[in-house]
Amino acid sequence: MGQQSPALSVVVPMYNEESVLPLLAERLRGVLDGLDETYEVVAVDDGSTDATAAALRGLRERWPQLRVIRLRRNSGHQAALNAGLMRSRGEYVVSIDADLQDPPETIADMLALARSQNLDIVYGVRADRSSDTAFKRLTAGAYYRMMRRLVGKSMPAQAGDFRLLSRTAVEALRDLPERSPVLRLVVPWLGFPSGEVRFERAERAAGRTKYPLSKMLALAAESVTSFSAAPLRVATWLGLLGVGVCALLVIAVVVAYATGHTVSGWPSILVAVLFLGAVQLLCLGLLGEYVGRIYTALLARPAYFIASDSDPGDETDAGAAPEQRAGFDPVVLVDSHR
Repeated sequence: MGQQSPALSVVVPMYNEESVLPLLAERLRGVLDGLDETYEVVAVDDGSTDATAAALRGLRERWPQLRVIRLRRNSGHQAALNAGLMRSRGEYVVSIDADLQDPPETIADMLALARSQNLDIVYGVRADRSSDTAFKRLTAGAYYRMMRRLVGKSMPAQAGDFRLLSRTAVEALRDLPERSPVLRLVVPWLGFPSGEVRFERAERAAGRTKYPLSKMLALAAESVTSFSAAPLRVATWLGLLGVGVCALLVIAVVVAYATGHTVSGWPSILVAVLFLGAVQLLCLGLLGEYVGRIYTALLARPAYFIASDSDPGDETDAGAAPEQRAGFDPVVLVDSHR
């Protein structure tokens, strides 16, 4: 494929998705070929340990619009997604997961809505999550309620990483200082004109989920600490609550001393020590999270390393290693470090 920018880029981050790749390629290619638009599919292999890389190479031989980017190590879903967005070239860019829970057929509706209403962002909103477990629906609902309190109502409820961005919106993301932003929060924060396309969420087509409870909790913590100082304010309020409780205990101690019942006050002292210790540890933990983020930002390490790009072009990638942002061939870089 030449260097002329296509009308549409579809970014697909993937990790150990060999079992679902044939199904994904069949459905996605059928949809994109039917759009009568020039397009590229940017598949980002996030350091897979199965046969995903080999399967992508085989697909590329039969699918010229498929572009394969391999990260040198597993960097996480958001980093892989950001890598694909930053290296895409399309006038519009759609991001979609490889598990086919978000239907590729919705891409046509997203593109049509963006063009008809001159929108820079179109969210894919899950109208029905009955295919998910009750626990998944409960935790996802709690996550989106919390995120909407941080970002505001500009963030649609039940909108994940299935979205369409205009080239203007992608360039705005490129200009942000964060190396690996949580896009579910940052994209609504940009404030570009946006719309929604609703769809029914399907079951995973094949393979196992890559978002167990531990990663869901990590995403929630990353979302909160990367976007808001609200937890620090929680620590402040807990500190004020602790001061109030201590003031009441001081009054109780004075009254007990005045009435000659000082010995009987040991339970209140024990409660006060335990309460203040817990509050202090919680506050230190919250401060540690933010200090850790400051330390990571000062190190200025890239969020990911590009091992290879089947069609590198001349784009600048703000999240990659410094030598890669300067325009060097990433494959040469791999060889030169041996």
